[in-house]
Amino acid sequence: MREPLAYFLTWRTFGTWLHGDDRGSVDRKHKTFGSPLLSPEPAFVQRNRNRMSGPAVVLNQRQRHLVDAAIRERCRHAGWVLLALNVRTNHVHAVVAASEPAEQVMVSLKAWATRRLRDDGVAAGKIWARHGSTRYIWDEAGLENTCLYVTDLQDDPPA
Repeated sequence: MREPLAYFLTWRTFGTWLHGDDRGSVDRKHKTFGSPLLSPEPAFVQRNRNRMSGPAVVLNQRQRHLVDAAIRERCRHAGWVLLALNVRTNHVHAVVAASEPAEQVMVSLKAWATRRLRDDGVAAGKIWARHGSTRYIWDEAGLENTCLYVTDLQDDPPA
């Protein structure tokens, strides 16, 4: 079986994009690539907001820097190739070449980032939303386009 060149990993901070949001979302029944997003539903957003166990997490500049450093350190430590990274206020994009499964890589990156934020005393409680997006990159053109998207086509890149 052919291996992907890299993974395009994206995960959000806790509470910043709830099911029913106008931007669309996926759930356990609608998570296949290319399947339609859930329709906006304000009442569903409010129910989800009421069920949250803590406040929504928006990363400040210091927190973004710490997450960035933790992800870079984890990739070096594991021997993974970090091809692109952009830590945003409410989500993270990473393009990583690794022999481990995409889900395992994402879980590890989230864990290292969480530990760094907690060790530095700048975060408590839930930091990340459950799971995230794991897309496979199969060819050089896809890899180039994805890295360009992550590094150059985002607003307000981290300093």
